[in-house]
Amino acid sequence: MDKKRSKNKAKISTTTSTTSATSEEVNSNEWEFVDMSEQEEDLIHRMYGLVGDRWDLIAGRIPGRKAEEIERFWIMRHEDVFSVKRN
Repeated sequence: MDKKRSKNKAKISTTTSTTSATSEEVNSNEWEFVDMSEQEEDLIHRMYGLVGDRWDLIAGRIPGRKAEEIERFWIMRHEDVFSVKRN
């Protein structure tokens, strides 16, 4: 039984170190704009009106889009900070 526990501990520690080594924070000023079609933009606006900022739910309605992309699109479209980059 001790052998199983030591193997599990080894797996946990390697998984943790791998995860922490690959995760990075991205500054929102470094984001690139997400291009959406008119249909996607319309759907995002309508869904946001219905469900709010539940990006996973909205992304589930748009094939090929991730929740992070939808959220980034929304923030960059509606935040004053990005108005200079939009034009």
